[in-house]
Amino acid sequence: MTAQGIGTSPARTDGPAKVSGTFVYSSDLSAEDMVWAATLRSPHPSALIRSIDTTAALKFPGVLDVITHADIPGRKLFGQMKVDQPVLAEDRVRHHGEAVAVVAAVDLETARAAAGLVHVDYDVRPPVTDAATALDAASDPVHPDGNLVAHTRIRRGAAQSGELPAADVVVRGSYSLGMQDQAFLGTESGLAVPTGDGGVELHIATQWLHVDQEQVALCLGLPPDKVVLKHAGVGGAFGAREDLSLHVHACLLALRLNRPVKMVYTRTESFFGHVHRHPAELHYEHGATSDGRLLYVRADIVLDGGAYASSSPAIAGNAATHAVGPYAVPHVQVDARAVYTNNPPCGAMRGFGTVQPCFAYESQMDRLAAALGMHPVEFRQRNALREGASLPTGQVLDSPAPVAELLERLRGLPLPAADPAQPAHVARGVGYAACLKNIGFSEGFDDYSTARVRLEVVDGALLATVSSAAAEVGQGVVGIQRQIVATELGVHRIEVRQEDSRFGTAGPSSASRQTYVTGGAVREACRRVRADVLALLHESGAELPSPSWQLHEGAVVDDAGRPVARLAALLGGRVIERTAEFHHRKTFPLDPETGQGNSSMQFGFAAHRAVVEVDRELGLVKVIDLAIAQDVGRAINPEAVAGQLRGGTVQGVGLALLEEIELDGGRVLNPSFAGYLLPTMADVPPVRVEILERADPHAPYGLRGIGELPSISATPAVAAAVRAATGIDLDRVPIRPDHLLAGLPDPAQQ
Repeated sequence: MTAQGIGTSPARTDGPAKVSGTFVYSSDLSAEDMVWAATLRSPHPSALIRSIDTTAALKFPGVLDVITHADIPGRKLFGQMKVDQPVLAEDRVRHHGEAVAVVAAVDLETARAAAGLVHVDYDVRPPVTDAATALDAASDPVHPDGNLVAHTRIRRGAAQSGELPAADVVVRGSYSLGMQDQAFLGTESGLAVPTGDGGVELHIATQWLHVDQEQVALCLGLPPDKVVLKHAGVGGAFGAREDLSLHVHACLLALRLNRPVKMVYTRTESFFGHVHRHPAELHYEHGATSDGRLLYVRADIVLDGGAYASSSPAIAGNAATHAVGPYAVPHVQVDARAVYTNNPPCGAMRGFGTVQPCFAYESQMDRLAAALGMHPVEFRQRNALREGASLPTGQVLDSPAPVAELLERLRGLPLPAADPAQPAHVARGVGYAACLKNIGFSEGFDDYSTARVRLEVVDGALLATVSSAAAEVGQGVVGIQRQIVATELGVHRIEVRQEDSRFGTAGPSSASRQTYVTGGAVREACRRVRADVLALLHESGAELPSPSWQLHEGAVVDDAGRPVARLAALLGGRVIERTAEFHHRKTFPLDPETGQGNSSMQFGFAAHRAVVEVDRELGLVKVIDLAIAQDVGRAINPEAVAGQLRGGTVQGVGLALLEEIELDGGRVLNPSFAGYLLPTMADVPPVRVEILERADPHAPYGLRGIGELPSISATPAVAAAVRAATGIDLDRVPIRPDHLLAGLPDPAQQ
């Protein structure tokens, strides 16, 4: 194993600065002659705009400019998958907190005060707030073309002919999930700086520089080379930084004023300024044989996309293709719809469309196991996917799928000892859940990344420099690049450069893909550098090197590991630099009628076990033991992998028991961390981690993307444990005390 290379756990280079408080986040940026900007937002979920009067705001001392929709010089709408969201509201607002105007002033306090002086004459309309009824023909259209954002159909086996086979055991259930927030600690912030040539630089906390840059340039009416986006320190993301927020506002004001403009959202504004996880209503029917084999699944899924599309079309696709879970089912009928409402916009969040169906299908698996008199783990193992099995899309799994093994690992872990002093009204329950998740983008998207590697001698020592535009959002992609260079080039002095939007794209830090694709690009660039080194060795008069010779500990080594030449002496003053793109194997669109097709490049698998204690007098749940087992293919950085698995698990616990954006008629009632409850150290026990490494032969180093899976099956595992403790057939998360108290028998009468 190479020192600091893959398979080791070197310390994060940004760790000390983040722990000590000296790390520079996007909210810490400043520039000479900088001004501040603040946003006016709609107090209504649905209203027509009769007029916007900025007169009073412009007269306020210290105010420099006010912009509305009329000031947008280019495209007035933005959107990744469907261009439907206004940069600033024009003739109507469609959700509570929608941006209407932006004020620039000499300081932040002045900007915020003046924003409140912008007068908007609203004609308030009844909001559309129920996603299911929004599909009715009688419902008011949120957008002119209706309320259906996207519809994905899966028809497999007998379902393609419109009928499902008869089953010995049939279980039906309806399930719902509330709206979860990504709850990152660093709110939206950025600094826009005019460049003097009519262009602008935006320093922004984002998950994807290039798609942001493309949209910003179109809205500003500028050629792309006049708009440069640069990475700024990210204080968490989890999907919420995939869409534009303040980007165009800050850039436009910087261009109009010819001064740097800074924007930082308050926590309340952040709840309005980014998308959330889709609330969902799911109706399921499972059929099984008497010996415990799944025969068919029928599912109808409705996702509340809120006011604008964001990434709802892809999320509906994921919900449909993952609706069955990590189980082999010959006959499948699924309909997944994303719907417009006047609720806050929903889009990407860790798990991306798979969290909602996982809660439903795992609840169904427990119900089926009970109906068949089987242990929930045994029933899952009997139906678990394995390598060579077909998914509901018809795609065949051509790499390890150790679902049964993951569940066995968890079942074999010792349970925490019971407390003999525990009162009788406190009951314990154990729950299991498993999941699968696609890695990377799907359905034909060329999900590639670009990296450049430079090798030279500086100050008498070897230096390798690796460059990419990959967004470091806390997941550790900067360190991963360093580990790959150490492994491939045998160099210890390594610099990693985060490039701006002028460098080739690395795609987004989402879909659990960066280690796979940017890691693949770095590996390819390194191997091209190594080939150049071997060519240089041959040019120096050495015998023709074998292409299999490696670079290790600052030397070229032969197949037996013997040093052939020192790299520093071989290079001298020469510089070797190579750039590479990594393209994963092709994926293909789904058939629009049947949902059949090889749509994904890779799948990951995980499972959770949760142990809870429920106070039946208070309706309170305490998680006393949590364990996750996950196949990671190859653990590039084992400690970082374990950290991701623990962090994602805690987010799943939050959805199970605490986290929900509460709405009343489309209005957000709890846009703060005082009202939006997050798990604390008191709510979550230490998380035990079981890491499997079943290499994917199609992936760099055999790795699998890992980031999203821990947040998927944690929620249904906790819910299953609460059901086991209480006997209540819970069908909604988060689980509230009133849900439990309403269904629990009176302990005094037991």
